[in-house]
Amino acid sequence: MINNLYETHIQVTNLEQSITFYKKLGLELAHFIEERRVAFFYMGTDRQMLGVWEVPSGAVVRKSHFAFGVDLDDLLHATEWLKEKGIQPIQSFGKEPIEPLVHPWMPAAAVYFEDPDGNELEFIAWLQEEPKDIGYVPYLSEWIELHRQ
Repeated sequence: MINNLYETHIQVTNLEQSITFYKKLGLELAHFIEERRVAFFYMGTDRQMLGVWEVPSGAVVRKSHFAFGVDLDDLLHATEWLKEKGIQPIQSFGKEPIEPLVHPWMPAAAVYFEDPDGNELEFIAWLQEEPKDIGYVPYLSEWIELHRQ
C-alpha cells in the first residue's frame, strides 16, 4: 500500500536562512506562509514535500535526520558539489567525509551533511551488490574492493 514517504517536517531557528539553504540543494520552494513561519519545498519528480517550521525564539529545536535519494553517479560527486555550495560534509560512523560510506546491510552508499540548525541530512544511493554483513561501515572504495575479491 505504501509507495514512498510523501512528506517530512523539520524545525529550524531562522526560516529565511533555511529557505536559502534548501534552495541551494535544489529543492523548489512550493509555498511560504509568513504568519505561520513555515515553508514547504518540493523535491524529486514525485514532488515529495519537506516542511520547514521556524520555532519561537528560545524554544528547543528538535533535530531530525532524513536522506535524499540520489543517483549513484551524482553521489560520487556529492562531496565536491556540497563544498562548492559552501556546505561541509560531516564525519559519520567515525569516518572522515573523504568519499561516500556504505551501509552494507542495504547496500547503499551515503554522504552526510547538516543544515544550519544541525539537522543531519544524507544523500543516499542504492548499490547493485547483494547485502553483506561485514560488521562495519566501509568507504565505497573499500566496498568495491570487497566485491572484487
